[in-house]
Amino acid sequence: MGSAIGETDLLHDVEQELDEPGLQRWAAEIGLSAAEAGIFVALYGPLGSGKSTLVRAACQAAGVEGPIPSPTFTLVNRYCLPDGRFIHHVDLYRIDTELEVLELGWDDIVSDTGPVFVEWAERAASLLPPDRWDIRLDFGRAPELRSVRATRTGEGPRYPA
Repeated sequence: MGSAIGETDLLHDVEQELDEPGLQRWAAEIGLSAAEAGIFVALYGPLGSGKSTLVRAACQAAGVEGPIPSPTFTLVNRYCLPDGRFIHHVDLYRIDTELEVLELGWDDIVSDTGPVFVEWAERAASLLPPDRWDIRLDFGRAPELRSVRATRTGEGPRYPA
């Protein structure tokens, strides 16, 4: 079950169970496509479901060099892409209100031309851009599997094959 999502042109929702190597391969494709399109990626799922793993693999594939730690305590990490744009990695786990989200410089993050990955995106629900990818990670049927559900919202680009 460790395969990537598939060979089809993904216009609709994606649902798949992936092991960690499969999740990392799929996340690499997400990272390349997100960097190219400058798309906003909203991540949902319980603690330990693989959100940071997904972002780390996506950032590495997009060309980020060096360590890519989770921004659980810093809340926002910004990484430079080879073309000079930035990837923003936001972790809203410790945020309680949308006012706190705005205080992070949210408007600047969302309006940037690079991709944005936001963990615990439900904490910024009304502030999310209308065109985005929503990715829900959960625990799979076996301990080593993660359930992935990806939805294209609004006019965002299609997911990679």
